[in-house]
Amino acid sequence: MSAPPPPPVHLPGQQAARTYICAWCGAQGSGTDLTCRACGATIDVKAVVSNSGWVELPAIKDMAKLQFGRSSCQIEGMYVPVAEMNLDAQDGVYFTHHVLLWMDPNIRLGTLPLRGGWKRLRAGLPLIMAQAHGPGHIAFSDDRPGELVALPLQPGQAVDVREHVFMVATGQLGYDWFATNIWFNTGTGNDKETHYPLGQYMDRFVAGQQPGLLLIHGGGNIFVRRLAPGESILIKPSSLLFKDPTVSMQLHIEQSASMSGNWFSVKPRHLWLHLRGPGRVAVESAYGFFHDPGHNITGNSAASWQRG
Repeated sequence: MSAPPPPPVHLPGQQAARTYICAWCGAQGSGTDLTCRACGATIDVKAVVSNSGWVELPAIKDMAKLQFGRSSCQIEGMYVPVAEMNLDAQDGVYFTHHVLLWMDPNIRLGTLPLRGGWKRLRAGLPLIMAQAHGPGHIAFSDDRPGELVALPLQPGQAVDVREHVFMVATGQLGYDWFATNIWFNTGTGNDKETHYPLGQYMDRFVAGQQPGLLLIHGGGNIFVRRLAPGESILIKPSSLLFKDPTVSMQLHIEQSASMSGNWFSVKPRHLWLHLRGPGRVAVESAYGFFHDPGHNITGNSAASWQRG
């Protein structure tokens, strides 16, 4: 057995070079920072894993600083976090206009051109995709308590995000959207209605030849699970935060037997999102409520059924 190599020799005044690999995003750091400059996780973070395999997302510490291009982003606050960006003259970001909190007067704002058919409403009001260019400071925040999730994307990497949780992305990331194809109909004729438990659209962000940074907002606490090939799980549709594009999804409907009483006769049902791996899935604990009208389903997208 060969002897181990001798320890490195350092001249007086020199420090040993230290490196680390972030346990959350996989970025390599110098080891001199307390938090990862790519995603904000602490360098000594340990995975908190439940018995079922869900990993609790490490919360970004107050005042953690992220680096992208020649610019930086500082996460401020914990209850309703703010993303304050110091943009270099050569860097830019894009965002939905309702998350803009404040900016320096010299920041240049504009509308991001998008392919036809991009029409989104939030609380009944239209959303506009805007973009900002430095130099200067600009800040963003959502209007509900929760956590900021920093997703560094490497060249060629993509992620799918539920609508209305996207906050801001760096200009290196490409943006597209697609129909979720998760729906069901109730009623017929003039009374026919289409319902979207997950929302009608999802956003897709893709890193091109350069890495980029994506910030999204999750309500409550965030949990992530990595599904193996062929592994599946049922989640509440509106709890989905993001997923890898390799994860497929379809509607799952559980229909219980009738419950009859003196004044009513109903058939309780549960609507689920059936996800199948491989890839990551993230959920938020404070998810929005989807109102199921309870009427008979007269049509639906591809779905699995379980009848009691």
